[in-house]
Amino acid sequence: MRAVVSPRRLAVSLTGLGCLLLPVVVSIPQASAAGTPAAAGSPVPAAPAAPAAPAAPAAPAASGSMAAAPYEYLGWGDPQKPTGVMAATGVKWFTLAFVLSDGGCNPKWDGSRALTGGSDESAIKSIRGAGGDVVVSVGGWSGNKLGEKCSSASALAGAYQKVISAYHLKALDIDIEDTEFSNATVRQRVVSALKIVKTDNPGLVTYVTMGTTPTGPDANGKDLIKKGAAAGLANDGWTIMPFDFGGHSGSMGSVTESALEGLETAVKGAYGYSDDAAYRHIGVSSMNGKTDESDETITTGDFQTVLGYARQHHLARFTFWAVNRDRQCTSGGDASASCSGVGQAPYAFTKIVAQYAG
Repeated sequence: MRAVVSPRRLAVSLTGLGCLLLPVVVSIPQASAAGTPAAAGSPVPAAPAAPAAPAAPAAPAASGSMAAAPYEYLGWGDPQKPTGVMAATGVKWFTLAFVLSDGGCNPKWDGSRALTGGSDESAIKSIRGAGGDVVVSVGGWSGNKLGEKCSSASALAGAYQKVISAYHLKALDIDIEDTEFSNATVRQRVVSALKIVKTDNPGLVTYVTMGTTPTGPDANGKDLIKKGAAAGLANDGWTIMPFDFGGHSGSMGSVTESALEGLETAVKGAYGYSDDAAYRHIGVSSMNGKTDESDETITTGDFQTVLGYARQHHLARFTFWAVNRDRQCTSGGDASASCSGVGQAPYAFTKIVAQYAG
């Protein structure tokens, strides 16, 4: 993300933080969205919408699904304690951001903190101790990217493997944005490296997360998907970030559906999937509240729309950027690294995502 607030893209210029801006060297985020390349079961009726302002609804029963793993950036802003989020919302999985290059082909949290022996590993242990688990996200909008710093697919696969092995991961997210995303050589390197780690780690779930336009992936995104198919990469979820469009019409819920339809078409065409199989191999990573664009506000109603769509089509993934922002700003101010910029009950967005079971 890049923008404003989200380290991803951050949305919302975040007062002094900018999502993807992050402190000092932090990679920041993930998201970038549209136009700006940054960064399964029977249908179930959508759950009632969470209240838009202060009255906190009861937490839904935990689904425990990897498909519902909201992003939390422990190196950004004032992050909530993951186990506290779990207790308040029923969510069991988190996507933790971001692993970057330390300047070479070596992975570290935000490019500076060791994978093991520090607060990040402690947080992962606490999540697992409470019955949950994590997806680790590599990349984001800012910072040094492993896809660029590792000179070959085998070297990049080795860097990814260090992350997988450090935590015995069941799932890995590659958030490919900005210069990683715009470089065809790097796109191929990322795809080839993922093919290697999928082969070396049977059962590992992989997600590739990227920006989008209101009608689906742009030329770089479509090329990335085609490269994946050509390489025989059995990627579990091609995921788009439907925000920071730079212009759109309709609600953010409806434009998200439009972007997902374009993604489904691209994945179906590249892999030769049926419509059902294609939907099961795509995902959405939204943003909560105000984004980096003045004409974009993503509401809990929009999240309910996306939840219904995800259930109808059995998407591989429904997540968002970010838990850090899933609370109302204390003084009714602008969105930031620590609040959404809209009136909401605490964890209103996370509670909706937690209802998704895949």
